[in-house]
Amino acid sequence: MGLHNPTSCIDFEKKVELQHVSFIDAYIPSTGIIIEQKSRDIDLDKPQTQSDGTTITPFEQAKRYYDWLPKSEKGRYIIVSNFREIRIHDMESPKAPPKILSLDELSPEALAFLVKPERELSREEIISLRAGELAAKLYDSLFIRYKNKNDADSLRSLNIFCVRIVFLLYAEDSGIFRKSQFHDYLKAHENTPRTSLIELFRILDTKPENRDPYTDDDLAEFPYVNGGLFEEEGIEIPKLDGEPVSIILQEMSEGFDWSEINPTIFGALFESTLNPETRKTEGMHYTSIENIHRVIDPLFLDDLAAKLDAILSSSDRRNRKLLSFQEKLASLTFLDPACGSGNFLTETYLSLRRLENRAIEALSGGQRYFVQGALSPIRVSISQFYGIEYNDFAVSVARTALWIAEHQMMRETQKIADFHDEFIPLKSYSNITEANAIRTDWAEIISPAKLSYIMGNPPFRGARIMESYQKEDIEAFFKGWGKLGDIDYVCCWYKKAFEFMKGTEIHAAFVSTDSVNQGDTVSMFWKRLFDDGLHIDFAHTTFMWDNEAKEKAHVHCAVIGFSSGREAPAKKLYITGHDGKIIVRTAQHINAYLIDAPDWWVYSRNMPISEGVPVMRIGCQLIDKGCYTFTLEEYEEFIRKEPQAAKYFLKMYGGREFLHNETRMCLYLGKCSPHQINMMPECMKRVEAVRKYRLASKRKSTLKLAETPTRFGSEVFPEGNYIAVPQTSSERRRYIPMGWLDGSVICTQTLQIIPDAGLYHFGVLESLIHMAWMRVVAGRLETRYRYSNTLVYNCFVWPDVSDKQRERLERSAQKILDARGRYPDSSLAELYDETLMPVELRRAHRENDEAVGAAYGFPEEWEELEVVSRLMEMYSARVDDEKRK
Repeated sequence: MGLHNPTSCIDFEKKVELQHVSFIDAYIPSTGIIIEQKSRDIDLDKPQTQSDGTTITPFEQAKRYYDWLPKSEKGRYIIVSNFREIRIHDMESPKAPPKILSLDELSPEALAFLVKPERELSREEIISLRAGELAAKLYDSLFIRYKNKNDADSLRSLNIFCVRIVFLLYAEDSGIFRKSQFHDYLKAHENTPRTSLIELFRILDTKPENRDPYTDDDLAEFPYVNGGLFEEEGIEIPKLDGEPVSIILQEMSEGFDWSEINPTIFGALFESTLNPETRKTEGMHYTSIENIHRVIDPLFLDDLAAKLDAILSSSDRRNRKLLSFQEKLASLTFLDPACGSGNFLTETYLSLRRLENRAIEALSGGQRYFVQGALSPIRVSISQFYGIEYNDFAVSVARTALWIAEHQMMRETQKIADFHDEFIPLKSYSNITEANAIRTDWAEIISPAKLSYIMGNPPFRGARIMESYQKEDIEAFFKGWGKLGDIDYVCCWYKKAFEFMKGTEIHAAFVSTDSVNQGDTVSMFWKRLFDDGLHIDFAHTTFMWDNEAKEKAHVHCAVIGFSSGREAPAKKLYITGHDGKIIVRTAQHINAYLIDAPDWWVYSRNMPISEGVPVMRIGCQLIDKGCYTFTLEEYEEFIRKEPQAAKYFLKMYGGREFLHNETRMCLYLGKCSPHQINMMPECMKRVEAVRKYRLASKRKSTLKLAETPTRFGSEVFPEGNYIAVPQTSSERRRYIPMGWLDGSVICTQTLQIIPDAGLYHFGVLESLIHMAWMRVVAGRLETRYRYSNTLVYNCFVWPDVSDKQRERLERSAQKILDARGRYPDSSLAELYDETLMPVELRRAHRENDEAVGAAYGFPEEWEELEVVSRLMEMYSARVDDEKRK
């Protein structure tokens, strides 16, 4: 169906009030479609007995839900399925037979009716996307013509050349130049394109009075551009044989109109012509306009728009207030310290100018008017916008995007008022600085006393995928902070912005991965800033962040608005639901976990905070370079060579094998005598390989292990049954799948284990209440949940239960296991896929959730953040009790 995340469009277990509370298996809010899902062995024509004693077919059951839905939530279709066929009932003809699809008939086209199509691109988006494709095509065509493709100076020249060509194409289409002026010049010099373009670049940077009076007419008629765009002479330009010239003339000039590009979108797309590996290295992502507004709207734009609306709705001294409003807009200054292609700055400029144009139009009484003295009525200027960017190409793109934005908005204003304002020569504009923002003093770029807002989308780079210079940045910037763990590179920007704004009324907001407000980062990083006076003014909690680039980034992000001045009495939390709609809530205080609650700090600990809870441990650390692990095929081949070794093999599960029911085998010789090993030459080769691997290590602990090469780095062999918890699990799952293993399996370090646990412990851990705690507290590996025994498990406060409550939990936990047991051919990953999860398993989990909620004394209807807030209170109380002891 073309959806990036289908489960986000579906409401599973939607509550509906009949004579009693019931739940729709699946409901699609965008189309109002009800889905009743039955097991494969259920006959869809056969009536079934319901909990209220009635006997009805699956369709009649779904129809009953349909009848009780509010009219606004009813859709056209009811779907009934049993994993063998899908029946589609059209409620415009409810007595007609349903359309029946078998599984082999399924296709995106057949299911397209289920959801509303994803948002259609606007005209300006389509135009800008095409512009980005053309720029990329030119870039690629030129790139292969450079002699030294890895030379930094050559690549820089290529970037500058592309920026200049795009500006010239925009200039001839938008009225800055005569229509087709650049095209006609290049066409006339098609036989000498390289030298002719070098001459053109030189003339565009030369004032008319300084030009050679004998310059050819077609060159002389080009205006002086200035602005530094054509200033640098001697850039390397390769031979321009047929293809690149043809791309410029036929595809980019004759075949495309550049005047309507959106500079915010295009700037990002143009930057995407960079080598993909370079983008990956520098953590570049290209924020969509929608997501830019998630930052700038609550940071300042909503307030400015509300002020203008108030002025326009009043007649008292309105013109004076409108002029004052214009001056207010003109007084604001903005800094994006990781500006990339300048899309935050460009979109902010466009937004302010649109507000200003509304004010100008109101001043004219809605009529086009002549400005006295032909002076420009525009007060907002691109000189109010400052940026810092590490990449030289991005700097050029950012400057050009701002110029294009300025020209487009000038044309918009000229539709309202008659005035003459020369766009060129461009004003020299050096507010976009090429530098490493972490190692640069921002005060050298703009004084804190002059700055109004800091905003942007700094690069996200996790500790394990940072480049060496980024690690050096963190080490230098956080010197004296002690152990920082897996702190994200983006934290540098939060810290630097906060230090820059202290003692001022500057407000800031950044987009970043939501991992910066999870895991150990909260207590290690945010607590210091909060203690130093930082407070969060607003936040967009976790949402899927897409962008306008050709290679889209799908990242779970958050937006955090913060300041150090006076704290506003009311804060705003923006929460994105499964249907993509944003719910806005007023908060008294937003803590570092982005919850409306007091400031609590959860610290890793070695033992559970609740008494009487079994200890969770990580599995074995092999430290063997794979010498002791085998696929089934490798195991069978090994046993053919060394049959005596068969009794020393056990199944081995890591997190992936456990979730996907994949089997690997592990050779364990730790209890094997030297004589026995010596009798098995293939085993002896493995032992010697492990010894050599450990001896080559620079770690003292690993070197020590070389003395015992038959043993694992750490060994955990629990007796009897135990709970296994995968260390990493997909964020798309509602529950982290946990299960039971025994001593016949070796668990690796990516699978955590809880010996001495029972059904009661399994039930609590597999509840939505525990999952809610995990989702807030746990760290992330990319976007996946990273379940930590020291942070998630040990800091989780268990309920105080009566014998009766414990028995209820044990029963509900067993029902989960029984529901899984009905599908022995399915892996845990399949069972807990939100699209495929069996109805019986969902119901068993819902019953278990209710039992756990009752054990905590929570109300029947609870929201996730409210539960986490309560759990935080319980955790804080336990910590205080420990301190008193």
